[in-house]
Amino acid sequence: MQLIMLLNPRIHKIITQLYPPIRINFPSIPNFGVRDFVQQWASISSLKVHWRKDQLLDRAIQDDKRWRLCARVVKEVLNEPGRVMPLRYLEKRRARLRLNVRARTFIEQNPVLFDTYFDRISPKSELITFIRPSDSLLRFLEEEKRIYVLNEPLIVAKLCKLLMMSKNKVISAEKLIHVKREFGFPNDFLSNLVPRYPKYFRLVGNSVENSFLELVSWEPDFARSVIMARAEQEERLTGIRVRPSFNWKLPPGFFIKKEMREWVRDWMETPYINPYDNASHLDPASREMEKRMVGVLHELLSLSLFKRIPVPILGKFTEDYRFSNAFSSAFTRHSGIFYMSLKGGIQTAVLREAYKDGVLIDQDPLLEMKDIFVELLEEGWKLRAEELQLRREVVRKHRELMPLKNQELQFQSSDEELSSGEEKMW
Repeated sequence: MQLIMLLNPRIHKIITQLYPPIRINFPSIPNFGVRDFVQQWASISSLKVHWRKDQLLDRAIQDDKRWRLCARVVKEVLNEPGRVMPLRYLEKRRARLRLNVRARTFIEQNPVLFDTYFDRISPKSELITFIRPSDSLLRFLEEEKRIYVLNEPLIVAKLCKLLMMSKNKVISAEKLIHVKREFGFPNDFLSNLVPRYPKYFRLVGNSVENSFLELVSWEPDFARSVIMARAEQEERLTGIRVRPSFNWKLPPGFFIKKEMREWVRDWMETPYINPYDNASHLDPASREMEKRMVGVLHELLSLSLFKRIPVPILGKFTEDYRFSNAFSSAFTRHSGIFYMSLKGGIQTAVLREAYKDGVLIDQDPLLEMKDIFVELLEEGWKLRAEELQLRREVVRKHRELMPLKNQELQFQSSDEELSSGEEKMW
């Protein structure tokens, strides 16, 4: 600051007016707002919680890896014109799809997904192998449409809630498309679903990159978080007033230091802040803002299909939901509410209360699609295993018969030699 004063006194004067110097001797500070600000910021930023691996939650993420890979390949083919693709095109896209085997091997390993046939790219080109959705996959796609229609009110509610929690009740269409898989939105939700609900939504803009989805009207029924609904349900069952609060519980074997336990206890005692309430009046460095941010993160994870979302995806909404730049540290600081998984080299925020022994407790109705898709894949894997077993049996029998055939050939050769010898003798 002294260097700035020497180089440019005018700039120093402006900075001093905007940011007056703060004295750190707390007892002598007349402005208690400044003291509270510094104390609260220090109490939050100085806390360090060591990350520890949760094998059960990591396994839940790992178990989804195989069917997610198949879903990516299916999506790639369905996005092609006519829903057909030359097999060699799929081979060229292996790196982007994170496909760790050759394209032909993948097709053979998942026989119920695609049919192969020969065709030409152009009239004078050579015949090459093409792939197209199998009849089984087409039936699944029809079932997927049925599930989307059946759960359309849930999808509309989720979309409204995402907008209602945002700062200006508007979110970029591009961001919403990026998270459609996390929340279970259909691929065409902007072009098909949104126009049918003008009461709630307005799409502004000419292209996806420059379009925004606005909330037209506030729906009070949607402005209740999962935590508030849980407290209300418990109150109805017990007849006792229940204060909304987070479920804070570490799994067996996990622990935090005394300083952190005391901070968590004090933080949990502060009132719960509804993530749908206006937060513009909250100090960005206050405990209240921390409580509100955790509430928004909790609600977003609760609305997601698997109660977990990759942190880079959440980071796209930092401005929309008033997250701090270091918002991801909340997942380790509040390790009794969240778990930060590093599986697959990607940071994934997981809602602890949604899992028991690594298994999702309450499944989202839209997850029926995933269950049907996995059943389809397992049917193909079973057929593949039976085919491989049949091949092994054929090879085994062939190997067992080889010595007998060799003996017959040897006997036949000996008979021929004996016959030729007798002919020579005579």
